Amino acid sequence: MSSAELIIEAGRTEKQYWKDLWRYRELFYFLAWRDILVRYKQTVIGIAWALIRPFLTMVVFSIVFGKLANLPSEGAPYPILVFSAMLPWQFFSSALSECSNSLITNANLISKIYFPRLIVPASAVIVSFVDFLVSGIILLALMAVYDFVPSWRILTLPVFILIAFAASIGAGLWLAALNVKYRDFRYVVPFLVQFGLYISPVGFSSSIVPGRWRLLYSINPMVGVIDGFRWAILGGASKLYLPGFALSLILVTLLLISGIWYFRKTERTFADVI
Repeated sequence: MSSAELIIEAGRTEKQYWKDLWRYRELFYFLAWRDILVRYKQTVIGIAWALIRPFLTMVVFSIVFGKLANLPSEGAPYPILVFSAMLPWQFFSSALSECSNSLITNANLISKIYFPRLIVPASAVIVSFVDFLVSGIILLALMAVYDFVPSWRILTLPVFILIAFAASIGAGLWLAALNVKYRDFRYVVPFLVQFGLYISPVGFSSSIVPGRWRLLYSINPMVGVIDGFRWAILGGASKLYLPGFALSLILVTLLLISGIWYFRKTERTFADVI
């Protein structure tokens, strides 16, 4: 028997589960690549949809909050202020939508063979991350148009991307597992995404929130993520509210740990319920 040959078994012990994530990495790549191709197949403008959606949202928010409401922009052009928040929010919201349906759409695969089910929602997050990277082109274009040069803080951006990744996976695992057991969540997720857009500081700076409410406002973990992105991208007058960021970081960590725990707890029943 060849050493590269992969044996599919009915089940494996708990100790081998995390090793299996590495053993089945090719399945992870396949699912992510398949979903990327399917998303834009038979569309007229293809992957440009990843640019159009956040761009149009940025335009609307810049007009409403920047021109009409005349809110502060932290020393940067208002479109850049908005889009520096649109990047992590679009990634997070897209990951929630993709993860929540990932197990259902792969029901045939899950019910037939063994593999760590964690691969499915994780690959869905990667698909959203590809959109995130493509959307970054708009931010670069805006910087060129407004002749905006970021400071040294831009070097810290990977740290905040990692935090956004953790928040997306943590929340996505919860919704993926819950959607298998309670199919009503397919209707709840779009509402959560829409509601979250308005309670997160995407179209405005969180600095306009009164000081006595800022810590409470940071219970929304995306507040810290968005503030971190703006601090890294805008530089200059942009300030990071450290107590709120620390709270958001703690909540993201709890969200990730609890998401993995709940997903693993309910994973054994997925094949039967689906």
